[in-house]
Amino acid sequence: MSAQGAVAGADGLARCPWGLEPESMADYREYHDTEWGRPVRGDDALYERICLEAFQSGLSWLTILRRREGFRAAFADFRIKAVAEFTEADEQRLLADPGIIRNRAKIAATVGNARAAAELAGGELEELIWSYAPDPVARPVPHTMADVPAITPESTALSRELKKRGFRFVGPTTAYALMQACGLVNDHLADCHVRDSV
Repeated sequence: MSAQGAVAGADGLARCPWGLEPESMADYREYHDTEWGRPVRGDDALYERICLEAFQSGLSWLTILRRREGFRAAFADFRIKAVAEFTEADEQRLLADPGIIRNRAKIAATVGNARAAAELAGGELEELIWSYAPDPVARPVPHTMADVPAITPESTALSRELKKRGFRFVGPTTAYALMQACGLVNDHLADCHVRDSV
């Protein structure tokens, strides 16, 4: 992890350095400024983030961002009940879909995770995930990327609980990325212009 702090963009606003990746500045900047770290509520919305984080595993987040609409089209807008009813034929169709990452294990996990989520009562997935949000007052504010952890005790515990309930591709690192993306933690750097607005 880089020791780099927030960096000013062409617009003069300081951002977390990953929000200014040169070859893809607009994509990352938009995601960084308007979505990452902002609270996400609702079972379907959280299910989508679980799935996208799982697909990202081993890949660039930019790859996922640029295919996000393709994922939404392929997976019924990540409506848990709809995806839980996908059949083997649907999984074969998805393996041929150029709009997504065609990884058999991740596709099967996405369908399986919908079935696991469907076993929960409405709102229970949200409640479960948010119950692992650490106390924001007790968390140190990161000043550089080196201050941002990849795994925490909370992400390890969330991972364990999701796996116990049948979810796959939800290891502690993926669970922490989910926590960051969905606003359970605020890992915008101290000098990032977004930090105080999330």
